[in-house]
Amino acid sequence: MRSVDSWLDRFCYKHPRLGIPNLMTILVIGTAVVYLMDLFSNGMFSTMLYFSPTAILRHFQIWRLVTFLFVPLSHSPFSLVLSLYFYWWIGKSLEQEWGTTKFTVFYACGVLFNIVFGFLAGGTSATYLNLSLFFAFASLYPDLQVLLFFLIPVKVKWLAWIDAAFFGLSVLFNLMHLNFVGALLPLVAVLNYVLFFWSFLRDFFQRRVYRVQHQTSRQTINFKKATRDVKKEKGYLHKCAVCGVTDADDPNMEFRYCSKCNGYYCYCMNHINNHVHIQ
Repeated sequence: MRSVDSWLDRFCYKHPRLGIPNLMTILVIGTAVVYLMDLFSNGMFSTMLYFSPTAILRHFQIWRLVTFLFVPLSHSPFSLVLSLYFYWWIGKSLEQEWGTTKFTVFYACGVLFNIVFGFLAGGTSATYLNLSLFFAFASLYPDLQVLLFFLIPVKVKWLAWIDAAFFGLSVLFNLMHLNFVGALLPLVAVLNYVLFFWSFLRDFFQRRVYRVQHQTSRQTINFKKATRDVKKEKGYLHKCAVCGVTDADDPNMEFRYCSKCNGYYCYCMNHINNHVHIQ
C-alpha cells in the first residue's frame, strides 16, 4: 500500500540532507522549556514567540515564523505532558517508518501552510497541525492498539475517527459563530494530510464504493436469499462430510469445500486436510 505519493519518495531520495533528525523530540523539548519559562514570567515569554503578522512584517521579528510551534497548547501540566508524549510517540513512529527526510518534509509543508494562512488570517497556531499528525499515523497503523488514558485498549483507527469528529465539530462551531477564519484553520491542517495521502485516500474510498456496490448487487442479494432458504430448510448451512458436524452444532467452526473431491463436498477445519478425496 502506498501511503504517500511517489514524487515525495523521489524528492527525499535526492535530498537526504533536508531531514532534521529527531524533529519531534526537538519540538517537544522546546515546548516544555517555553512552558517552564511562562511559569516564571507569568506567560509573558510566549507573547514573544506566537505568530504575529504585524510583528513579523513591521518589526522584523522573523523568529516568530518558527517559534509559534513551541508555544504550549495547554496550561494544564497533566494535559501538556500527556499531549507532548503523545505527539513525540507519533512523530518518532512516523520518522522511523518514513525516514528523517520524508517526515521533515511532511511536517515542514504543514508549517508552511499554517504560515501562509497566518498572514492571510492574522494569526495561526500549531494546534491542528500536531493533531493532523495523528491522521498520518492512523493511516499507517490503523489496527494498532493503544491504551486510552493508560487504561482503555482501543484501536488507533477509532481514535482517528474521534479526531476527525473533533475537526468537524470545530469547523461547524466556528461557522455557527460566523468565525470563518477559525473554521479554515482545521481545514488547512487537513490539507497537508490530504496532499501527502492522496493515493491512500483514493484507494480507501474506491474500496468502500466497491464494497457498497457489491453488497447491493442483485447477485449478492440472491446469494444471501438462497443461503437463508437453505439454512431455514435444513437447519444448517455447512456440514462436514467426514464427522457430520454442522455450523449449527459449532458456530465457531470454519468449513471449506475441497477442490480435489469429485463433487461439492464440505469439510470442517479438522478434516479439510485429513480426508480421503472422493472421486
